[in-house]
Amino acid sequence: MAVQKLYAGVKLRELRGRLGLTQKSFADKLGVSLPYLNQMENNNRPVSTTVVLSLAQEFGFDVTELQSGDEARLVGDMREALADPVFTGPAPSIADLRLAASNAPALARALLDLHSAYRQTHERLASLDEALGREDARLQPSPWEEVRDFFHYCDNYIDAVDRAAETFANQAPSGDVRLAALRLLEGRGINVSFEDVPTTRHYDAETRKLVISRRSNQATQTFQLLLQMALITKEDLIDATLDFARFQSPEARSIAKVGMANYFAGAALLPYAKFLSAAQETRHDLERLADRFGASLEQVAHRLSTLQRPGAKGIPFFFVRVDPAGTITKRHSATTLQFARYGGACPLWNVHRAFESPNRWLRQLAETPDGIRYFCLARDVTKSGGAFDAPTRRFAIGLGCEVRHAPALVYADHMDIDTPQAFEPIGISCRICDRKNCHQRAVPPLERRLRVDPNHRGVLPYNVD
Repeated sequence: MAVQKLYAGVKLRELRGRLGLTQKSFADKLGVSLPYLNQMENNNRPVSTTVVLSLAQEFGFDVTELQSGDEARLVGDMREALADPVFTGPAPSIADLRLAASNAPALARALLDLHSAYRQTHERLASLDEALGREDARLQPSPWEEVRDFFHYCDNYIDAVDRAAETFANQAPSGDVRLAALRLLEGRGINVSFEDVPTTRHYDAETRKLVISRRSNQATQTFQLLLQMALITKEDLIDATLDFARFQSPEARSIAKVGMANYFAGAALLPYAKFLSAAQETRHDLERLADRFGASLEQVAHRLSTLQRPGAKGIPFFFVRVDPAGTITKRHSATTLQFARYGGACPLWNVHRAFESPNRWLRQLAETPDGIRYFCLARDVTKSGGAFDAPTRRFAIGLGCEVRHAPALVYADHMDIDTPQAFEPIGISCRICDRKNCHQRAVPPLERRLRVDPNHRGVLPYNVD
């Protein structure tokens, strides 16, 4: 099999900019000629082995960052956006999209922002009763989408917050982060109480009282305690991190602030080095990890998708949470697998079947249209309201990685990962899936022409060219 060439011009330019070096100085340190460096930075030549070694030896650069998922995510996002009927004419080839993502990522993201603004305007026009009379109706990204994309392009790993949380956890007496958080808050004059209330968490800044619901399970109580502690004691760190994001609205920044506090809580409950070591030791057995760290299965699965610290990376996982209607409510991916940004996810994915088999792990070998094969794990999770008259929330969580990592997972034991026929064909969403005879297809692919024969009916009521 041919070795895939590595083009990383953007990463090279970013590193040179951080170091404040001219092209000539950078070329000298890498041991290459100035024209050769120029060609590599413009993706006219692949990065050579010599340059990769020089980056590691001369600058201590984590060479795995040269193959970060930014380009693959941009290609997937652009391909889905360009499938919108608003774009007339033939769609750009995958090769063109890859060139745009690697050579001009800022332009690619600008295209996605433009399409997002168009789509939001279209949705507002389709809901005139909601838009009429609103003075704040204007072209801007949805705050939720803006924050989601921020974490998406950070590989769901925030180094400064992650390390601060790990330091806090390592300094906790006997590793008890719950006790450490209580002492820290009480030292700040904050009264913490656990009461029989329906609200999961409430903090009154005037009375300096934090109330956490006793109805929540132990893992949720600890997580909420750590989250509020981060909002109170780590505000400067969180605000400094958010300054780099340059969110376009105060609503987006507020949402991101809560997201950062959530991130801190998860990273403190499951500190990076200890959790990574335990994950490798248990072969990523989620139940053993949950028991060892006093966390929920969802918290453990989510944390596994964030283990992308330079120089100490774990397996690149994707993590997703789906509600019974099929709506994706959480999604994070350190892999090349992309989730549908608009519309529903592929119905052939095992995460949708988790509701049919409560309290069971579902395993799946899956292949996406680009030929990449994955090991997928899914299970339902139930969140009780803690009272007879309180609503119970039901979700399904999905966790997965490329199949080459499957031997490191206990769940993949005894699965036939070497047989191509064992892999089920899945896609991102029907609108951009190229598969012609999928029995679960909901709508035709937007990039294909259709032929309809009134006298013939196959798997679908039409044929896809």
